[in-house]
Amino acid sequence: MTLLADVVAASQAVAVTSSRSSKVATLAELLNRLEPDEVSVATGILSGVPRQGRVGVGYSTIYGVEHATASEPSLTVRDLDEAISDVQAASGGGSAGRRRGVLAQLLTRATSDEADFIRRLFTGELRQGALAGIMIDAVAKAAGVPAESARRAYMLSGDLTRTAEIALAAGDDGLRDVGFELFRPVLPMLASAGETVADAFAGFDRAAVEWKLDGIRIQIHRRGGDVRVYTRNLNDVTDALAGTVDPVSRLPLEQAVLDGEAFRGKTFLFDLLHVDGEDLLDTPLEERSARLAALAPKLKVPGAFTSDVEEAERVLDAALAAGHEGVVVKDAESPYAAGRRGKAWRKVKPVRTYDLVVLGAEWGHGRRQGRLSNLHLGARDASTGELVMVGKTFKGMTDELLAWQTEALLAREVERRGIAVLVRPELVVEIALDGVHASTRYPGGVALRFARVKRYRPDKRPEEADTLDALRALM
Repeated sequence: MTLLADVVAASQAVAVTSSRSSKVATLAELLNRLEPDEVSVATGILSGVPRQGRVGVGYSTIYGVEHATASEPSLTVRDLDEAISDVQAASGGGSAGRRRGVLAQLLTRATSDEADFIRRLFTGELRQGALAGIMIDAVAKAAGVPAESARRAYMLSGDLTRTAEIALAAGDDGLRDVGFELFRPVLPMLASAGETVADAFAGFDRAAVEWKLDGIRIQIHRRGGDVRVYTRNLNDVTDALAGTVDPVSRLPLEQAVLDGEAFRGKTFLFDLLHVDGEDLLDTPLEERSARLAALAPKLKVPGAFTSDVEEAERVLDAALAAGHEGVVVKDAESPYAAGRRGKAWRKVKPVRTYDLVVLGAEWGHGRRQGRLSNLHLGARDASTGELVMVGKTFKGMTDELLAWQTEALLAREVERRGIAVLVRPELVVEIALDGVHASTRYPGGVALRFARVKRYRPDKRPEEADTLDALRALM
């Protein structure tokens, strides 16, 4: 049995290095020492999301548990896994007390380092630089399989812990057996940032240039009359986006998986991943797009395929004139591949917007008296996974948003400092800004210029926030 202390030590080693290869090597070495039934457990907790899913224990609950501290490690990986299951199983009358009891027993057996790790895991604050992209590469290294095989299996299953189990138990053959399944959403293909259309076109002989809508990324699965809608985080939101179901249910097909955007109550599609028993992930984009246009011409997002940068600029102008963010430029030959943001898809947004994490807020005054208004904003340090404060803003908020924001932030409160309420870093907010400038006021060395709130992003996790490097590049 593997001691939890070994996992904590690996977490600490990963946190103190900015080298991706060192992080991967440390995690792979640990994975190779685990027993088979410990692989999924350790993979989950090191990536910050246990195999059971997010635990959701409140900050005040776990930090309020009084306990002794063990002088020597005795907890095992399985002990922590069982405690997580017990906490999640506690429901109904008296559940709060039962949860505190489980946590007290666990923390009493923990050393100080282990207790710190457990608290941060349970509250969703374990950001030691071992996110899914790092973990899947470590899994591949530990199993001795090509990284692309592990990434593809993870994309198709959407389950990091299961992918790790398969890789270490069955190797490359097992990973290749992971296939497309309807109603099991796949991880979405993502776009990197491009400064200009010409920059985004670099290296492409021919590209799709599509309007970038300011909506919610959705993946739609259909079999017969059964239609389900998923977010980019693979959450089922069919009931919340019921308007998406009807237009997709009328398409002339039996089964399909579609990629698109929900925008102002309408459905827009830009990719076709599967249709009537045929997987299209490895089919070039231009062919996938043509087949989508034939099936759903009225739902397809506006755009064009071209080799001409000037024509691409005209598509961008049309998108901006229609009030949208910009365009996404996609290599016409590219297959559909999830994972780290590659250069096959590049988004160009002349109005700069960044997804940042709310770290806290300050009480307002005047007509905002009694409302949490001035947001403290953090960007993600890609080398450590930590969130670094880069600025504040109180602009762009309606009275309705202020009311919701106050309630949402108070529910996540962890500390008060003067007029500031510090919160668990769980909410992602999209911020428009005019640029950044060098500043010693904030730890990241930059400060936002004319930042204003566009909207909250419930479809994004904090680990998907934009990076400090992305902001520094604006300088």
